[in-house]
Amino acid sequence: MAKTKLMDFDKALELFEPVIGLEVHVELNTKTKMFSAAPNFFGGDPNTNVTPVCLGLPGTLPVVNEKAVKSAISLGLALGCEIAEHSGFARKNYFYPDMAKDYQISQYDDPIAFNGSVEIELSNGRVVHVEIERAHMEEDAGKLTHEGGATGRIQGATHSAVDYNRGGIPLVEIVTRPVFGGEADTPEIAAEYVSTIREIVKGLGISEARMERGNIRCDANVSLRPRGESKLGTRTETKNVNSLRSIERAVRFEIQRQAQILASGGTILQETRHWHEDTGETSAGRVKSDADDYRYFPEPDLAPLQPSRELVASLRAALPEHPTLRRRRLRAEWEFTALEFRDVVNAGLLDAVADTVAAGVTPAAARKWWTGEISRIANERGVPATELISVQQLTEVVELVTAGTLNDKLAREVIGAIITGEGSAAEIVTARSLAIVSDDSALTAAIDEALQAQPDVLQKIRDGKVQAAGAIIGAVMKAMRGQADAARVRELVLERAQEL
Repeated sequence: MAKTKLMDFDKALELFEPVIGLEVHVELNTKTKMFSAAPNFFGGDPNTNVTPVCLGLPGTLPVVNEKAVKSAISLGLALGCEIAEHSGFARKNYFYPDMAKDYQISQYDDPIAFNGSVEIELSNGRVVHVEIERAHMEEDAGKLTHEGGATGRIQGATHSAVDYNRGGIPLVEIVTRPVFGGEADTPEIAAEYVSTIREIVKGLGISEARMERGNIRCDANVSLRPRGESKLGTRTETKNVNSLRSIERAVRFEIQRQAQILASGGTILQETRHWHEDTGETSAGRVKSDADDYRYFPEPDLAPLQPSRELVASLRAALPEHPTLRRRRLRAEWEFTALEFRDVVNAGLLDAVADTVAAGVTPAAARKWWTGEISRIANERGVPATELISVQQLTEVVELVTAGTLNDKLAREVIGAIITGEGSAAEIVTARSLAIVSDDSALTAAIDEALQAQPDVLQKIRDGKVQAAGAIIGAVMKAMRGQADAARVRELVLERAQEL
């Protein structure tokens, strides 16, 4: 496939103003689905987490999940929204194999929450207020797997398999108003907004918020309008982008792609587009439907929702600290640079670092291990870092380092062994005999052997060229299998060089 022609990003901004709108879908972590008693959890054999209601079989009736409603209200409040005193469901009609009923139960003209605003802070310190139009409840669709082709997509596939396990999972869709004035920051605004939403739902405890599992998905709408014009351009909607980095890249790509088309005299087609992580490009999906095409009408099998003011007040009182305020507080408390803090946030490790600090580890050490060795192994395995090791397990390793039992090299070995299930840090140190050798006599013996084996280096040290000690220190650390304190070895090397 030919490479898409793109305009230089800075040139695109000279000619056009980018405008974005974001639709974020949040899967709720209720025990059962939105309108049925089917279990709600990730995984399971295909088509096992289903009931007749999920499958739209004749004679079945939906029942609203009370916990999902409360979670949606809490999310709306956290987004600064008004909560509707009267809210109802509608049938959104479309025909696709992953929707067993041929319609989706959603909300249309009376969402549960509306008129909100989220404050986000960019890496350059700029604060942006993203206006929320609505947050409404709906059910998720099933999942299609296209097989027999080279790409895993429908193009070129010989057949498709459908799994309805995801069908009916409670969703809250958060829709922004158009975001103006983003300019060069527009791609980062999109990613930072979704990051903030993720932190909000994690703080509320209403979603696993695992983007790689689709718990949070973003549809990014992008349009351009020529400088000086007030009429909005035609938008495209890049569907189901599920990582922060991909959101930023997809928005940037669409700005450059659309600018190239418009500057060449072409027109933008209002359509959905697919993001390809491997190529860093979007490709055309289907012509985008307007609301009228879905033939919305009130869901006849569900009564309207009328949450009491007392319920709303109690949920408001239980809201956690806002993510933006929490970030500012933690960064100040931890004394991180902007880059250090952003690395933690972008890695999705803010909670892990915060919990580790709360367990008694210094902020610097917590950041070092979570964003360093643990993230390295997680990236190799393609899993979240927090799935590999617990806060308690890491805290035990750091305590051994602080006590002088382990150095960093040995600590990395212990972390690797914990991840492979060999036991606790203390058990691994004992089983592998990994503790640092603190016996000076053993160190001195190894140092003397190394000095005698390298008389030229010994003479250089005696002549005051202390940097030459590095060769001896390396030899001693190798002889001790890394189980020595390098600083102590250096002290002893300099002493013994004058004594021999």
